[in-house]
Amino acid sequence: MKKLVLASFTALALLGVAACSDSGSDTTTTQSTTPQIDENPAAPAAPDEMAPIVPPATDNSIMPAPAE
Repeated sequence: MKKLVLASFTALALLGVAACSDSGSDTTTTQSTTPQIDENPAAPAAPDEMAPIVPPATDNSIMPAPAE
């Protein structure tokens, strides 16, 4: 039983060292980008071009299925 515990502890320690090691081989860098400025932004729609506001249905046309 002691060997199993020791082997488990050793495996976890090796995985921890491998995960946290800094080998120095990773030379990738990140670079931020600036968003392009749109010189002609789209104008908002005029109120008369917008869809009319329709109230929700009040005739109870949607009803649950009858219980069987």
